[in-house]
Amino acid sequence: MELEIQRMIDKFRRRMSKDPETRAKVEPITKTLNIDLGDEFYSMKIEHAEITEFRPELIDDPDVTLMTTREYLQELIDGTLRPMKAYVTKKIRIKGKIEDIMHLKALF
Repeated sequence: MELEIQRMIDKFRRRMSKDPETRAKVEPITKTLNIDLGDEFYSMKIEHAEITEFRPELIDDPDVTLMTTREYLQELIDGTLRPMKAYVTKKIRIKGKIEDIMHLKALF
């Protein structure tokens, strides 16, 4: 799953480099994110329109934590599972402020 998440990060970086309007909106955002897959864990930081500190571990006190399975995360990445449907059907669980979640949703 680490490779798939890295591809998602690369896609974000390409978008930030090619879309100055989106980059300007994202620039002031500083957020930390944990991804808890049960048997795999990842974290990253978003600041200055960049994703940094991507690691295969959880960090303390993240702004947002996404909890799901590898399979459901893959479906989200592939686009075969819509984020709202995943949330409503409890295929994903999210901890964090709704504003933070909406910021992150808009980035990818």
